[in-house]
Amino acid sequence: MKNGGAVGESPQEELATGERSTRNRVARSILDHGPSTVADLAGRLGLTQAAVRRHLDALVSDDVVAAREQRVYGARTRGRPAKVFALTDCGRDAFDQSYDVLAVDALRWIEENAGGEAAVAAFARDRMEAQAEAYRRAVEAADPEARTDALARALTADGYAATARNAPVGEQLCQHHCPVAHVAERYPQLCEAETEVFSRLLGTHVQRLATIAHGDGVCTTFIPKAGHRPDGRPGDGSGGTSTTSNTDKTTSQASASTAGRNPA
Repeated sequence: MKNGGAVGESPQEELATGERSTRNRVARSILDHGPSTVADLAGRLGLTQAAVRRHLDALVSDDVVAAREQRVYGARTRGRPAKVFALTDCGRDAFDQSYDVLAVDALRWIEENAGGEAAVAAFARDRMEAQAEAYRRAVEAADPEARTDALARALTADGYAATARNAPVGEQLCQHHCPVAHVAERYPQLCEAETEVFSRLLGTHVQRLATIAHGDGVCTTFIPKAGHRPDGRPGDGSGGTSTTSNTDKTTSQASASTAGRNPA
């Protein structure tokens, strides 16, 4: 028996176990980083592109991942868009969404017996406020230009596998995993409450461009630079001020935005 194999495993079984382990690493990398190209995965995992394609073929066959055209924000470049691989609902289920049915049932009970959609929205806001305390501390401790990145790190600690990246006239906050995606598909109030909190923490208008709950590979929130509106056009110059009146206005506009409804 080769070293590293389980007791009683044949060489073929050891090989199969290693294949499953690597395949799980591929799926986990997509979970943590979002829809990925073959080259992305090969670079992150230290594998050849041929090996990555072989594992992806198996994951596609098992309905764990699916191939799609890479989404491009802003001006398109010439040439064929790269193919990316994203987790399917089945693939996400394999990680940590075993309590979805219970959560949906609980929210349905609240909706039917404790005040309708307004009660669900109140629950979503209260839940998000409890989570937001750690996010607030992280954001306030960061320099102004690093606050989106600080929020991304705090979200990652909560299981959202978040990253921040520069975008034209602003930044994009990308959450590559959502532990409540299946629940948010039925109750978008969860996404809306989260967007309101992001807006308040960052002191500016924000706009949801995409959500996992509505079929996108990543939850993407656009954070404009000071003096720009969420659509990228010049604003009134108020930028990220944090007076009470601006905070109230920001919250209401975030709530009225397309958060959780996948406008992209």
